[in-house]
Amino acid sequence: MKVINGIALLLASVGAINWGLIGVFDFNLVTFLFGSGSFLTTVTYVLIGICGIYSLCLIPQVTHSDY
Repeated sequence: MKVINGIALLLASVGAINWGLIGVFDFNLVTFLFGSGSFLTTVTYVLIGICGIYSLCLIPQVTHSDY
């Protein structure tokens, strides 16, 4: 399960970095790498979206403390 969590957080981070690049430099890394509207671009966006939702489910685990 830790591997899935790591992959989800990695892809969610890639999505966040991509949005940062779009906001600051008007540069979309995903479309630069895979082309605009290509199948790989669509798959990448869908996977990043799923990982973002999955990462939200990790918040209770990360914020839980025994103090």
